[in-house]
Amino acid sequence: MRPGCEPRCRGCAHRQLSAAQSGQQKSDWLAEKLSPWADRLSPLQAVSGAARWGYRERVCLKAQWFADHWRIGMLLGDDEVLDLPACPVHSPRVNAALAALKPVLPDASRFPLAYCVQSGRQLVLVLKTARLPPTDWLRPQVVDALQQAGVDGLWLHLHPAVGRKIFNKPGWHLLWGKARSRDDAGLWYGPMAFRQLIPALSVKALDAAEQFLSPAHGDLVADLYSGNGASLRRWRLAGADCIGVELNGEACACAADNVPQVLTLRGTCAQRLPQLTAYAQRGAVPRRRLLYANPPRTGLEAAVRAWVGDTFRPLRMACLSCSAGTLRRDLEELCRCGYRVEQLLPYDFFPHTYHVETLALLQRQSS
Repeated sequence: MRPGCEPRCRGCAHRQLSAAQSGQQKSDWLAEKLSPWADRLSPLQAVSGAARWGYRERVCLKAQWFADHWRIGMLLGDDEVLDLPACPVHSPRVNAALAALKPVLPDASRFPLAYCVQSGRQLVLVLKTARLPPTDWLRPQVVDALQQAGVDGLWLHLHPAVGRKIFNKPGWHLLWGKARSRDDAGLWYGPMAFRQLIPALSVKALDAAEQFLSPAHGDLVADLYSGNGASLRRWRLAGADCIGVELNGEACACAADNVPQVLTLRGTCAQRLPQLTAYAQRGAVPRRRLLYANPPRTGLEAAVRAWVGDTFRPLRMACLSCSAGTLRRDLEELCRCGYRVEQLLPYDFFPHTYHVETLALLQRQSS
């Protein structure tokens, strides 16, 4: 077991397996779950060696005051938090930021910390209170340690009803630093950002989607669950007209700066179908329609699947899914609407765990 790995931690179900064994289990599982198209399932794409460790730049960790110190890590059962001070899967930035904060944070009576959430260079302390707590603990040496760790912004998020829902609309306070950061690709993101782990694999997945979709001048790309605009920028740089839909307001604001030429609609994809349809019908000359989607674990909403298959009817589509179960449901319905699954490309974005993501590439077979 790797140094820093806690035996009781349930985060890495494959940590006792070799990279080859883990990859084989994931491939076999995908072949079973996506059996109607198993002949189109490509080998798992993964990183190797040191790149399989220290990759988690986005974490949501439970906090608990115990005796005279903070435990920050994984909730075990109902009332115990397993402290994870040096998790080998967490990025060095995450571990260094926790090491800088844990010794100086006040006790729970003065600082009711519930969660510690980090997204790259943005760090959020979520407190179960509506009242701003004392911040005299944030001394220059703590700021120096956070800067050394690679943190750009430290937030307090006051959420008196925090529970299953971690974030609320009000209650945000930037305690120190900048409200946004740039990733390795130069894209802006904020403290609530979703960003794909392991940038090298993320680039490969977008490369494969772009190669299949082949967006060009005059094409229209609908980008669903478009995040902060990483994929939108791809289609725009290729010369295509594109439109995005994203629920998270922070991500929409970042997309507006990252891809200012592109309209990103805020809301669920199902809510924005009328605007998407109107946008697609602009102009007198019919345009080649393409679609890219990166949905949550629940997959495409039923109304979205119907709209894609019956109304928008793209020539080609690429869907990056984090759930083989909902992906199979979505693919079965799209195939009934006249689409063929051309290829399934799996990516190991979460080494040492059982999680695996799949990029599905589909072509329209009928008009």
